[in-house]
Amino acid sequence: MNTHNEIAAHISKFPTELQQWLSGRPIEEIECVVSDVVGIGRGKAMPARKFFRSERMFLPSSIFYQTITGDYADVDIENVWTETDIVLRPDLKTACAVPWADDVTIQVICDLEDQDGNPFAIAPRNVLKKVLGLYHKEGWKPVVAPEMEFYLTKRNIDPDNPVVPPIGRTGRKSAGKQAYSITGVDEYGKVVDDIYDYAEAMGMEIDTVMQEGGAAQLEINLEHGDPLELADHVFLFKRSIREAALNNDCYATFMAKPMEGQPGSAMHIHQSVVDIKTGDNLFSESNGDATELFYGFLGGQQRYLESVVCILAPYVNSYRRLVPDASAPTNLEWGRDNRTTGLRIPVSKPQSRRVENRVVGMDANPYLALAACLACGYLGMKNNTAPRKEVTGEAYDLPHSLPRDVLTALSLFDECPEIQKVLGEDFSKIYMSIKRHEHEEFLQVISPWEREHLLLNV
Repeated sequence: MNTHNEIAAHISKFPTELQQWLSGRPIEEIECVVSDVVGIGRGKAMPARKFFRSERMFLPSSIFYQTITGDYADVDIENVWTETDIVLRPDLKTACAVPWADDVTIQVICDLEDQDGNPFAIAPRNVLKKVLGLYHKEGWKPVVAPEMEFYLTKRNIDPDNPVVPPIGRTGRKSAGKQAYSITGVDEYGKVVDDIYDYAEAMGMEIDTVMQEGGAAQLEINLEHGDPLELADHVFLFKRSIREAALNNDCYATFMAKPMEGQPGSAMHIHQSVVDIKTGDNLFSESNGDATELFYGFLGGQQRYLESVVCILAPYVNSYRRLVPDASAPTNLEWGRDNRTTGLRIPVSKPQSRRVENRVVGMDANPYLALAACLACGYLGMKNNTAPRKEVTGEAYDLPHSLPRDVLTALSLFDECPEIQKVLGEDFSKIYMSIKRHEHEEFLQVISPWEREHLLLNV
């Protein structure tokens, strides 16, 4: 039986924003959540009294072998289907409101351990922690800022029907090609208002909201900060944005390419590295010039990113975004203030010098996307990898050097033991198994294109 004092002691460990949101109201339910490999939130919901008893909570390890369809991949692990329990370890710093719930509910992201207390290496949050630990050993701290692009769509209850934009406040479907339109954001103002309200209740900061180039496509930028915290925020934001859309009779989708003839949705990631002791940006000299570590990080992105495209673009649909003339990169060239390159160096003061990775799709698992990008930069800094010459013109005119499909991308990952070592060899093996299984599932589906052009013509 929990006493009032025991519960108060637990609540005192919650973030200040959550304590203010609660305002003394009794918590009725707590959701303990984790991200699986493909990015789906899984976990357990329970009455608050059960959570506050601080008993060990378990999930079966098999949830980390599931594909996006919920099927189980064939993984080469001894006694895998005994489905050993793994321990949920709530990270109370992540506790936040579930503002759309009818009851007073909070959600807490959990770390995962085996029963001996060791980190469960396959869990995406632990993969990112592993990479951050490598930086920490060097006295380095990465700083990131994700940009989240997504579409609002009309409810699509029949997957055989194409996705279409929802009806906005004018009574008309949204039109594309209106990037940065203020009225474009106003068209779906009720959804945006709910997103802001949910973010405030959850204690999370939104930097900016804007209309992107697609029909009913929005972009939310987050403040720069710690990679683990930002990955948590993207993971939680995706859920809250979906709820805000449903509250307004539409869907929010983070598919890379949900609609034909419209641009895809990216998760551009701004990356820099600071000295842990001084807080100085390691990408800039005291005189403002770029450092060798900056060029090493950039060279690492060019050298290794193609090996992790299968993580940054994880699905068949992802490669529909990375094509010419679609406002997305097709190579890993770099340039200053050049949005046609895969790696852009934004205009900034020396203390804010950073690398913007424009390859990442919004369908990527945020923990794994950040881990993969930072792993490439880490190897480049450690190996002093030199980047190629800067591209000053349009990189769209250069050869398409990114992999064009999932299987090619997986082969590049399989052929790069350096990256697998940084991310974790067990994780890498399981990730490839899941993605190959998903591809086999996809090949069993007959598409409308095949029925239209092959049924009567071949």
